[in-house]
Amino acid sequence: MIDEGISPSHILAVTFTNKAANEMRERISSIVKKDEAKEVTVCTFHSLCVRILRQGIDRIGYKKNFTIYTGSDQVGLIRKLIARKAGKDESLDHGLALSLIGRSKNKDIPVSENKDSLISEVEKAYNAELKSLNALDFDDLLLFAVQLLNEHDDLRSIWREKFQFITVDEFQDTNGQQMKLIQCLVGKEQNICVVGDDDQSIYGWRGAEITNILDFERFFNDPKIIKLEQNYRSTQAILHTANSVICHNAGRREKKLWSENFANENVRVVAMADEDSESQLVVDEILEMTATEKRSHEDFAVLFRTNSQSRLFETKLREYKIPYRVIGGQSFYDRREIKDLIAYLTIIKNSDDDINLLRVINNPPRGIGAASIEIATEQSRGLGTSLSEVLQSEDYQERLPQRSRSAVKKFVDMLDDYRSPMLSSYSGFGTLFSQFVDEIEFVDYLGRTCKTDAEREQRKFNVADFLESLRDYESSGRKKGLQGFLDDVALQQDREDDDDGSGVNLITLHAAKGLEFPVVYLVGLEEGILPHKRSLEEGTKDEERRLLYVGMTRAMEKLTMSFCSMRVKYGDEVYCERSSFLDEMDPQFVDVFSNEELYAGPVEEDDAMAYFARMKEMIEED
Repeated sequence: MIDEGISPSHILAVTFTNKAANEMRERISSIVKKDEAKEVTVCTFHSLCVRILRQGIDRIGYKKNFTIYTGSDQVGLIRKLIARKAGKDESLDHGLALSLIGRSKNKDIPVSENKDSLISEVEKAYNAELKSLNALDFDDLLLFAVQLLNEHDDLRSIWREKFQFITVDEFQDTNGQQMKLIQCLVGKEQNICVVGDDDQSIYGWRGAEITNILDFERFFNDPKIIKLEQNYRSTQAILHTANSVICHNAGRREKKLWSENFANENVRVVAMADEDSESQLVVDEILEMTATEKRSHEDFAVLFRTNSQSRLFETKLREYKIPYRVIGGQSFYDRREIKDLIAYLTIIKNSDDDINLLRVINNPPRGIGAASIEIATEQSRGLGTSLSEVLQSEDYQERLPQRSRSAVKKFVDMLDDYRSPMLSSYSGFGTLFSQFVDEIEFVDYLGRTCKTDAEREQRKFNVADFLESLRDYESSGRKKGLQGFLDDVALQQDREDDDDGSGVNLITLHAAKGLEFPVVYLVGLEEGILPHKRSLEEGTKDEERRLLYVGMTRAMEKLTMSFCSMRVKYGDEVYCERSSFLDEMDPQFVDVFSNEELYAGPVEEDDAMAYFARMKEMIEED
């Protein structure tokens, strides 16, 4: 498009994760001039919504300096509301509540048919509380951006003028609100290009609607459909076998992937006695291939349906001193000490944020006890004002003992002292916040809460790393100040971004999407695991089949799938039935083995010598 004279500033490229957006930017930079690449807007759906809302959200009753609530913020708020609303005989799981509220926002359906139910009361209170805090959750970002554009023609025209050409990656993962957003932005010319694969739609459980891609013609008139069927990743054996499974799904867009790579390696299906044998086989073959084929540990991936399946593999890998990483582990920004620092930054930026204020009001301990906090909370609720306002009021302070009163005043004054200079300019807030962290002796406090020296050092390093990220943001030249930094942090929810480290990759099938590995072990192909028992109950087996298809097509050269005859569940031995998906596979490129047959097979002398040399090294390392 740019080569045809279209201004790059009029082009919008949208995807789902920060990692994908960064990769897209790099690809654009490699094919067009750098100054042109910089003008193209490449972002995630949520960051796009933040841009839209920062300019116009005041038209729908919010302040432009709204806070974005991430998962842990939502949990804290919903737990408080459930405790407040639930009677003695009622209970409500906070995870279920948030899931239902999110589904309600994404699908425009009531959270419950019973308007007087506990979940309905909690939903009303949750949304009201967010508004009073001038806060939005991730679902709100989409919901309110769509509302703003639908209700205000002038704003919609501005954004349509800005983004005249739109492309969306991984379109099969879009939900209802994301589709509405795209429709709002696309002008009469319908200059839109989407890329997706309905066979890789695996996020129905979090709101993705496969109908968006299957019924694309219903949303946009007479689109040109281009099938990208040549695969450059996997061998023909892997693709043929994966195709033979996915073709059993009804209502899909017909296509057939193919590859020019006709490597002589068939797909393997291995019958295992139990889960211990399954993990042992994987470890043994990793040891063998790293020794005989000079493969790196990063070449291997173990894919599984549920997180709990990783435990035995982790144990075995540690036992044999094989490095590994669990992709999709705890995000840097979800660590306790980092959440505390973000909470401080948030209340410096938005003094009305009660949730984050409660998180740090006595963290580190500063003499503001539970009784003082309870009085403030009750007064805030009774007056309908923020906690910050209550803490500053003379009426509240007069109700406290002298020591507590002094502690509260010192805390409030300290925040005020830092708030003005940190918000007054785009630079310097990182240095000031470092001073703030020193003043509250945060690192010393962390050290006292740690059980080991290793934990103490790690948390100290995390704090230093976070403060450095503040200074890096300042020097980046983005000129968005503290507000911009917190927006970026809030949007760092892509768990794929947190994949530092090296070693064998342990990863769930959902987290594996978009990745590729030379050697893949797809374990636990049993009824109740894959397909998951929940899918059998809810009638979502097609999505489980797509999940298997995604897992199979992560393999570039070698694919081994395994199932067990027996597993230990809740302390008992349970006999397992092999996955029905295995029966759907065309046997043309599939070799079936038992565990015993693999171990009994002939071994080349050189391979055996290399294997035992590696084992000797491991023993000597002890």
